[in-house]
Amino acid sequence: MDTQAIRAQMPVLVAGHVPRNIRRFKFSIFDGQPKVSVLGFHIDPKPFEGKVIADTGEAIVVKTGRAEFAVLDRELVTEVPDEGTKVQIQPYARRRFDGLRADTPEERTEHAADGTPFTVQTHILGSAPAKLPLPQPRCPELQELINQLEQLLAPDGFRHITHLLVDAGARDFSVVDPLPDDIIKTPPAISFTVATVKFQGRVTVLYDRADDLYVIELKRDGVLVERIDQVFFDSLGEMLEHLIDDGSWRHIRVQCLSASKPSRH
Repeated sequence: MDTQAIRAQMPVLVAGHVPRNIRRFKFSIFDGQPKVSVLGFHIDPKPFEGKVIADTGEAIVVKTGRAEFAVLDRELVTEVPDEGTKVQIQPYARRRFDGLRADTPEERTEHAADGTPFTVQTHILGSAPAKLPLPQPRCPELQELINQLEQLLAPDGFRHITHLLVDAGARDFSVVDPLPDDIIKTPPAISFTVATVKFQGRVTVLYDRADDLYVIELKRDGVLVERIDQVFFDSLGEMLEHLIDDGSWRHIRVQCLSASKPSRH
């Protein structure tokens, strides 16, 4: 979608859909690119509803407020609605392994002086973590691998590697957590199952102590399909994206809530 062209077309596209006493209108473009707040943080858009007012062939324009609109890249929507249809839009949002949005505040239970429990919610501005569903390891190298997967960015610069794993449907996690003396005989490793267009099967990321590098293995039905040796820590995201990320996470989910009314002449 040519965003520069759609910006130029917007005054014409929304004409007749803005009250006469309003001289300005606002619009947001959803084209698969990350949204950034005024403070410079990446943010995850909330779902919203509106009415389709235009379809240019490249973009779908939805009226979401009195003088507010959303522009959707037509190639990314899961369903192309007719003009006049009321729709619910769910742009991509980073998620955790429990299915909740990654920007959901963290909750913990604390106790008052008299022992009464109370819940505290914590949210760090600009933070959207996706922590691996794994117990605290005893092996330092395994802990470092977990830290890198949770903290390093995916190639898109918006998600972390763990968000990439969530989007690939990663589940059934298991680990190899050796004692220091067994680190070569039984290398530290994290394994999980994914299901994408690119690959369906078991993925293992293991630490090769001899080379001080990582190895990625893909298995299907217990049979080794592919093995990539000598993966540097800062290439983990790029390699995992290449192997298992099919890009479907960029899709904009569209649900039609009501059909358009027939025109009367």
